[in-house]
Amino acid sequence: MHAAPLSFKARADAALADATLKLAIDRTTGTAERKRAAALADFPQFEAARERGQRIKDHVVAHLDHYLAEFERNAVASGARVHWAATADEASRIVVELCRQAGAGRVTRVKSMLGEEIGLPHALDAAGIERVETDLAEHIVQLGGDRPSHIVWPSMHRTREQVSAMFKRAHRVPHRDETIEAMVDSARRELRDKFLGADVAISGANFLIADTGATCTVTNEGNAELTTSPPRMHIVTAGIEKLVPSTAHAFAMLRLLVRSATGADVTQYTTFHCGPRQPGDRDGPDEFHIVLVDNGRTRMLGDAALREMLRCIRCGACMNHCVVFRQLGGHAYGGTYPGPMGAVLTPVFDGLETSRDLAHACTLNGKCQEVCPVRIPLPTLLRGWRDRSWRDGLEPGAMRFGLGVFTFVAARPRLYRLGATLGVRAMRLFARAGWVRGMPGLGAWTRHRDFPAPARKTFMAMLAEGDDVGAGGRR
Repeated sequence: MHAAPLSFKARADAALADATLKLAIDRTTGTAERKRAAALADFPQFEAARERGQRIKDHVVAHLDHYLAEFERNAVASGARVHWAATADEASRIVVELCRQAGAGRVTRVKSMLGEEIGLPHALDAAGIERVETDLAEHIVQLGGDRPSHIVWPSMHRTREQVSAMFKRAHRVPHRDETIEAMVDSARRELRDKFLGADVAISGANFLIADTGATCTVTNEGNAELTTSPPRMHIVTAGIEKLVPSTAHAFAMLRLLVRSATGADVTQYTTFHCGPRQPGDRDGPDEFHIVLVDNGRTRMLGDAALREMLRCIRCGACMNHCVVFRQLGGHAYGGTYPGPMGAVLTPVFDGLETSRDLAHACTLNGKCQEVCPVRIPLPTLLRGWRDRSWRDGLEPGAMRFGLGVFTFVAARPRLYRLGATLGVRAMRLFARAGWVRGMPGLGAWTRHRDFPAPARKTFMAMLAEGDDVGAGGRR
């Protein structure tokens, strides 16, 4: 009998209580935020580039059928085989069957969140096919038996101290010096022969180029090139929304993706794959397969409230700047994609019934929309899920009752002002040094953090008495 999965609130409680996790998150997201700010300071055309990126993606989404047909036609002309998958299970079955046809005993895999979305790691393991994750962070995730906790830095939930211990246990020739460089060298020694001995390479794609049929992969380690060149078969899995009309459009999007994701001007490796090895080529696969995955994307296309999410280029900027993600990390979200973008996408993939709490976890401060390179209105989309949850009757009875009480009180100004005044006075009784560290009714909040003590008077009282409400009113 399987144990019931943990609720979001239980996962959040566990994350908030994990001091090591908080240290790991702060190290990564803080660095990412600073590097992005520095990169944009040196790129005054960023707002114009954002506007162009939004136009490109909106155009593709509006003409998705045209560009899908164009991409398939040109990919087939280059020698590739294109497969269509309506669901995650179908996509995984196609990949596993291709690996079996190739007689694959070992496959190497480049980091791909689409692969995680369709459950490909589990499907390969279940099929008895040795899977080697070649991205350094994904190698760490695989050794730890984890799932990725970030779409750009999958192992951000691990500290360097934890990684060091894992490498010493698992690597044949572990590092001796406790430095990042030494640990990277250890991983390189462990993985290099596996690159060369793989039968099949599996990668994702950052962009699909419609007018050439090529796929574009962006990495900083060179593992994608090592992964996809030696094996005799290369399989690409990609969501149908990854299309851009041309190579020029891909480079326009890359200017946004790289700065938003890592704060760099350009990644170390930007590679375009177009079909299998041709006569005269020194390397490359004999077979090149592209699996185009829907898995709910056409439903989003037909839903005016969600269509704008198809602009997402998977940069991770929204989660790097999200105050909730930076407290909880990625695993607390429970789905493939964490952070604000995950809170929008997870109900699409897993159903609103099991993920309604994600939209309610958002503070709606708007920072995610502010940093999104293609201007996705994430707070608006999250409010849309809240509204849908209410209309579908998914909200708990206690919440519906509480909101009914609030509605009754708020519609009666005198009663509302009386309640607010009593509430302020009660909270100040529990305040110490400007903070409420514990109080009946605030247990869910104060279990992990303090609550700021309120002003001595309510806002309405200060306004009526002519107080300086802009000063905060803490008198």
